[in-house]
Amino acid sequence: MTNVRSALLALAAASVAMSGDASAQGKLNRYGNPPTIAPAPTSSTISVKDLQVRLYTFADDSMQGRQVGRLGNKKGTDYIAAELRKLGVLPAGDNGTYFQVLPYHLKSFTNHSRLTVDGNPLAWEKDWVAVPGVRAPRGISSVPVIFGGVAGDTTKQITAAQANGKFVVLLPAPSAAAPAGPGRGGFAPQPTRLNSAIAIATVNLDDLTAAQRAAINQPTVATSTAIRSFGAPGAANQNVDSLAVYRQMVAMLAPQAVIRLTRTAAAQLFGRKTLDGIPLGTTGGTVTTSLDFIERSTDFARNVVGIIPGSDPALKHQYVALGAHNDHVGFSNTPVDKDSVKAFNDTRNRVLLANNMITLDQAKLQSIRVNMDSIRKAHPNPRLDSIRNGADDDGSGSMALLEIAEAIQGMKVKPKRSTLFVWHTGEEAGLIGSAFFVNNPTVPIDSIVTGINIDMIGRGRAEDLPGGGPDFVGVVGSSFDSKDLGEIVSSVNKKLDKPLALDYKFDSTVTWSGYNNLYGRSDHIMYARAGIPIAFFFTGLHGDYHQVSDEPEFIDYPHYQKITSYIRDLAVEVANGPRPRMNGTKPSRPPRTAVP
Repeated sequence: MTNVRSALLALAAASVAMSGDASAQGKLNRYGNPPTIAPAPTSSTISVKDLQVRLYTFADDSMQGRQVGRLGNKKGTDYIAAELRKLGVLPAGDNGTYFQVLPYHLKSFTNHSRLTVDGNPLAWEKDWVAVPGVRAPRGISSVPVIFGGVAGDTTKQITAAQANGKFVVLLPAPSAAAPAGPGRGGFAPQPTRLNSAIAIATVNLDDLTAAQRAAINQPTVATSTAIRSFGAPGAANQNVDSLAVYRQMVAMLAPQAVIRLTRTAAAQLFGRKTLDGIPLGTTGGTVTTSLDFIERSTDFARNVVGIIPGSDPALKHQYVALGAHNDHVGFSNTPVDKDSVKAFNDTRNRVLLANNMITLDQAKLQSIRVNMDSIRKAHPNPRLDSIRNGADDDGSGSMALLEIAEAIQGMKVKPKRSTLFVWHTGEEAGLIGSAFFVNNPTVPIDSIVTGINIDMIGRGRAEDLPGGGPDFVGVVGSSFDSKDLGEIVSSVNKKLDKPLALDYKFDSTVTWSGYNNLYGRSDHIMYARAGIPIAFFFTGLHGDYHQVSDEPEFIDYPHYQKITSYIRDLAVEVANGPRPRMNGTKPSRPPRTAVP
């Protein structure tokens, strides 16, 4: 689920540990789940075992957190497509594939790039490397060199006027280790007094190996080429400096070049043997470059789309859409002790529950302490982890869709309407995958009769949120736009041997921090805006939300299985019944209390 506030980092992770977790014995944890489960065949019966097998695979560390624009997203979507192919679900993406590829690109410079000073060439990767950004940098032709001082230290830098139109050379900050990866990672630099320079060249290449230097132009993060509006938010009706806006546009469309140099190469720019003792503002030769910037389409951002055709000759051209998001938030560069993080998150959530779900202030957060003894007996050394696996968010929804697809595919008589399965990418990046699908649907958008979205249905225990328990499930928006759909959601639940406790409170504003506007925070909103009745199911934002501790071993699988089976029944009911009608201009909102 996309976040409306910065995910709270697990504070003091090194000073806390899990308490009373049976996983310390190396077997089952307190939820009855093992640390790992090997891949195994699944069946058309929606079972705890099958959900475990799928989720432990999909939320494994090897998926690298499945972040859109990164290799992990390709790995995750490859797995989903392979399972659909195995099940015989028809591909409904681009060009007969399961994939709908979003316009993301990998940007880099090739080894055909050239840089000369006073006509004398410097060697690519031996002397210098250009750092790729979102777009090709502005040209550099006979640009004078100037020594600009120390990166990040304005007390030891030239003025903006001195930097204007120059090739500025900077020494690295003394305390900053030179990064081995691709510098800015495709994002524009923060505004500085050196923004008017044609190029910024930092002397920080010496400590990198040949492989690390090559890696600068082997990007691991893809970016979207969409250009957003210029200027600050809310500035449209204000008086603006037209020259400043023009410069901003130029800087975005043709940014300054970012170069990394060795000390020997940097000295050569000034006609010196060394940079030692070089005075601030020293000028050098003139630089000319030919930077060979390329953009390559990538599979790092993909929706996955499949169809199970309906059995009715007329109704099979209509679709019940089932959606979940295949992405999560990737990984961090700083590993933490995942057992300590889990313990802290559990304790923090207990305090939050006792605080009526009101945001904890810093004093309460800093007062949290968890005993280290039990975990250190089992794990004397911290188990470091940097991957945010997203088992619940939204591995649970994604694997529920696969289980539902397998169940429907196993039916002797398929539902009358076709079932459309869409695993949207980039939900965490702003619902971009669902927006892309709705704007570029692979079936006629008006043929989709209902959109059912699943995002985080793997937890919902009493320890996770008020009212949680083995039958809890939150329902959002099911009656906002279609009273018919709301009634189907309720009636299908009543047919269960033991109905779920459908909780509608999140349709309205609540005092719980982080829980407001859930109607607008996941992929279903894009379908609702297109005039499609929607229902969104989830089991709450728990303490492990967006943390390294959102792992498969902490999922409530019996609860998860029950919800998945119910959503299967709901999808079949909608597929076989009358098309849910839209209310018109006045939504029919459900009651605020939980009902069966």
